[in-house]
Amino acid sequence: MNLTRLLCALCLLLTVPALAQSGSSFEGRILAAHNAERVRMGIKPLSWNPMLAAQAGVWARDLAARGAFEHSKNRFGAGENLWMGTSGRYAPEAMIGAFISEKQYFRPGKFPEVSSSGRWQDVGHYTQLIWAATSDVGCAMATGKGRDVLVCRYYPAGNMIGQPVP
Repeated sequence: MNLTRLLCALCLLLTVPALAQSGSSFEGRILAAHNAERVRMGIKPLSWNPMLAAQAGVWARDLAARGAFEHSKNRFGAGENLWMGTSGRYAPEAMIGAFISEKQYFRPGKFPEVSSSGRWQDVGHYTQLIWAATSDVGCAMATGKGRDVLVCRYYPAGNMIGQPVP
């Protein structure tokens, strides 16, 4: 295990008490799902950011009410991942798991040349999730028109052209 992975594993161990305090809360489960993958990749865990979660909540409610699925143009320098599924059918871990499932097409390199398919869009959620410079995440879910909409905001944003992805 290299030093970076060892340090990241240590960081996760230090965050476990905070996750345990949040118990089985939506926020705790979402954060744990993100950080489990980041630690597997040897990347420092994210911190939960209530301001990002509040911003994500505004957008999630708007999307759910309209039955729309599109990125916000007002992200204030944050990256954004979106997920949508049948209302009440998916656990928070499955929602984040959809982003992580893109790992099958991921290859390390400089963004956007990071997909074995040749399309960065096939790994864009995953690369945002593992973006090493990203330190904070906040997510929110809203329900409307028979669907759950999850919006996750990441700060600072990832997927920057020409930057390396671990």
